[in-house]
Amino acid sequence: MNSAIRSGRFALACILVAAVVFAGARAVGNDYVFFAGYTVLQFIVLATAWNILGGYTGYVNFGTAAFFALGAYATVFFHKFYPLPVPVLVAIGAAVSGLVGLGMGYLTLRLRGAFFAIATLALAVVLQTLVVNWNYVGGSRGAYVIRPAEVPGLSLPYIQYLFLIMLALAVIAIATARSIERSKLGYGFATIRDDELAAEASGVPTLRLKLIATTLSGALMGMAGAPFPYYIGYLQPSSAFALEYAVNSIAMPMIGGTTSWIGPLVGALLMGTLQQVTTVTISSAVNLLIVGLLLVGFVIIAPNGLVGLVRPRLRSGRP
Repeated sequence: MNSAIRSGRFALACILVAAVVFAGARAVGNDYVFFAGYTVLQFIVLATAWNILGGYTGYVNFGTAAFFALGAYATVFFHKFYPLPVPVLVAIGAAVSGLVGLGMGYLTLRLRGAFFAIATLALAVVLQTLVVNWNYVGGSRGAYVIRPAEVPGLSLPYIQYLFLIMLALAVIAIATARSIERSKLGYGFATIRDDELAAEASGVPTLRLKLIATTLSGALMGMAGAPFPYYIGYLQPSSAFALEYAVNSIAMPMIGGTTSWIGPLVGALLMGTLQQVTTVTISSAVNLLIVGLLLVGFVIIAPNGLVGLVRPRLRSGRP
């Protein structure tokens, strides 16, 4: 009961912070804040989703772009078949990517280490090949998804609406990750990460827990991808399956710290903001270079991330 109350209070606190962020963004009065903020929030969701499988459970997933693209192309499919509200498309994207995550887990989770990572990368390649050859969703030429200037029935610019949706998804992702971390499910994930063989010998249902992790992780990534076609306006395989999603979703939790819900949040805020500033001041072409350099630096200096670097000092009270 106490755990449920704490989770409820944390979710309420996240909602209040989100409301303050949205009000502050509107007070600035500059649409670029919403365009840039959407991207940062998108990376918060992706980094948190990756960390459920990669950080909590210890299975490195190189297929983030595949789950993200599944959510995006589910939106394109329904936009052409029968346009639906974006929140409904988010739910559909989560369901599609979650089911694919479940299937991928069932087929690949008997693999471990580098073999599992290679299998997830192969999944992304296979899905991209299928999309390139699927003309209904645009194939290799891409598909236009034109968003209206404002939300029908509301005097709210559409980019602000998309920002608000991604803000809500970030709250859902963070609240979910924190609830998992402090639950029996989270402890089960941790036993798999620390020593899977010992966990199996102790009676921990490792396969079932890993399937839950792949499903949750995939569903959150699909949610992040669902609004993307409306944000970008023109979706093609190279943008949906972009390398930056795979790289950032791994680098951000590792830079922030992978053993806590706050690590991906810190890493995504830091790296996402830095990338947006770099895009405006220098060029978007150097974003992945910056991520790579910082990742190498943190692996050497702070292998447990920023949270792992700061937490012992906070506990000991040292400056």
